[in-house]
Amino acid sequence: MAGKNNLKKIQFEGRILTELNSILRTKLNNPRLQFVSITKVSLTHDMSLAIVYWDSFDSSTRGDTKKAISTIGGKLRSILAQSLKVRTVPELRFEYDSQYEAEKEVEEILANEAKLGKHS
Repeated sequence: MAGKNNLKKIQFEGRILTELNSILRTKLNNPRLQFVSITKVSLTHDMSLAIVYWDSFDSSTRGDTKKAISTIGGKLRSILAQSLKVRTVPELRFEYDSQYEAEKEVEEILANEAKLGKHS
């Protein structure tokens, strides 16, 4: 039974991710959120809280984007409730997704190590 509940959780995370990206693109007219993409949604086991990871294509505006996304959490949750047609929608907590920056740093380190190895 635990596997079935885990599958439902994973499916619900996917639905939330898809809907939030759709909402950002079609239902909000906020220029500060124009280049925001939801990269991952992680629900708690009881599905009462969703950690929503986001990234922006423009890293120079990250601070402004963070403010904007945190102020519209309630509105996003309300729109999400309508579009998902579920009884309860989890609380949304937004976290910046630094995965891509970390990957870029690792790639740069590896490239530098490769250069050093070739010249030794």
